Order: sequence, then structure tokens, then C-alpha cells
Amino acid sequence: MLITMLPDVALRRRRVAVGEFDGVHLGHREVIRGSDTVLTFEPHPRAVLSPDAAPKLLTTLEQKADLVAEIGVEELVVLPFDDEFARREPRTFVDDVLVGALGAERVAVGENFRFGHRALGDPALLRTDGRFELREVALVEIEGEIISSSRIRGLVSAGEVDHAAVFLGHPFELRGPVVHGEKRGRDLGFPTANLVPDDAYACPGHGVYAAFVDGRPAAVNVGVRPTFETGLGLLVEAHVIDWEGDLYGTELRLEFVARLRGERRFESPEALAAQMERDVARALALCAG
Repeated sequence: MLITMLPDVALRRRRVAVGEFDGVHLGHREVIRGSDTVLTFEPHPRAVLSPDAAPKLLTTLEQKADLVAEIGVEELVVLPFDDEFARREPRTFVDDVLVGALGAERVAVGENFRFGHRALGDPALLRTDGRFELREVALVEIEGEIISSSRIRGLVSAGEVDHAAVFLGHPFELRGPVVHGEKRGRDLGFPTANLVPDDAYACPGHGVYAAFVDGRPAAVNVGVRPTFETGLGLLVEAHVIDWEGDLYGTELRLEFVARLRGERRFESPEALAAQMERDVARALALCAG
């Protein structure tokens, strides 16, 4: 898939899906269906318009691009969003971006899509433009509940990663470099690869999870390690089962399967090791399906 910044885009006829698409969940996928191009915004508009209220994102731009590519989209166009762009009138966005830059012959948006200065643009405005066909997509529901990025963020924060995956249509994922291994983990027989989560992105709530790490089953602890009181802040510690070798400095991809238990303090390292043995067995069983 081609990834293009809007100023560099080549004019051609396109079927364009427009939206932030954070998480690329099942509702987003319905909007994108049948489009050859996805137009998204970077950074998230709320990070520019009201940074104090900006949500923790479900996906980095790289993750979003990978998920969009899996759908079969030909091109991801990234619109650099800033204060100047936010002041553009909705008609200017239609004229300059959708038609002038992208050559849209069809535009797909969700029914709650808003755009332009003071969010005055909406699907009704797009429908009045005769230069392209509009595909307005109703909000998608599962289990009687509307799928939304904000709802998924809440599920992830609560540790309900299996429920979040139902709405996403794929596992919730974290990526990051291994900052160091844990000597205590090696001493206990459960070496871990540690990642420091970026505070700008959603992270599962404190606890122990079954997950896949680069496709291999793992038991993953998210939290502050109260048994050892290291004071290192929030860490994601992945014990990759049957992985040999040093992971330091490598980029890992963690796909969360289910929460095993909450994080808690143990009376001794030996008690923690015994619990980890049980966690690993459960993680293996859940990852095996």
C-alpha cells in the first residue's frame, strides 16, 4: 500500500473514505469498504483543538497503516492537521482536498463525521455536492452496542481486551522497543522483555495477560511490580514462552488475548514464581485457543 502525505499526492480519480479511523475497528472497516483510498488526519484533530481533552489513541500511524493495508486499500493519504487547517471552512475542505487534490468520484464517511471550522461540515453538506457520490455509513452495532473508539479505549483501560477485540475485529496491539530485560525475572526462571508504554496511547489496565508477542504465546504483566518496589513507573513485561536469545533493542508487537488476573503484591519472590508458573500455563492454553 502506498502511504502519501497530502501535499505530495498525485491527482487521480479516487473512491475515498474519510475519517480519523483510530483503531480501524469494525465500524471504520464498514466505512472503508469499497474504497481504494483512505484519507486520515495526523495528529488526531482533538490533540490540536483541545489537547487537554485529547484521547489516548488506540493505534499509532504505523499501526493504522498496517491495518488499512490488510483491508486491501491501495493508498493511505495523511493530512497534516494543524491550527491553520482547522480554521478552513467546510466548503474549502471539499474543494481543495476531496476534489482538488484527491479527485474524489466517491466519498465514504460515517454518519457522525464532522469537518471544517467549528465542525460545521457534515454528510448533509457533502450530499449537496454534485461532483462525487456520497456513501454515508450508519453506525455499526454489535451485541446491541454502538462500536466506537472511545468505547474500545474504555474496555482496554479496564483490562477487557477480549471484549475490545470483538469491537475492533482484531486483537488490541501494543508495539515498542525492548528497553531492558529484567534480572529478577531471569533469576525466577521467567525472563522478561520490558517495554515502556507511550502515555499518548491506550494501554491495558494493570494486570497479567495472555498475549502473542511477535506471534509467540506470552504472559504479559502491565503495571508497577509492587512485589519489588522498583520505582520505575509503568512497565509492560513480556515473558515470551520458549523464546531464547536477547530481545534488548528489538521492536516487539504484542497482541493481547485475555486478562488472567489483577496485579498484586506477593510475600516473596518464590510465591511470585509459583504464580507465574500458573500464569504461563493459562496463557499457553488461551493462546492455543
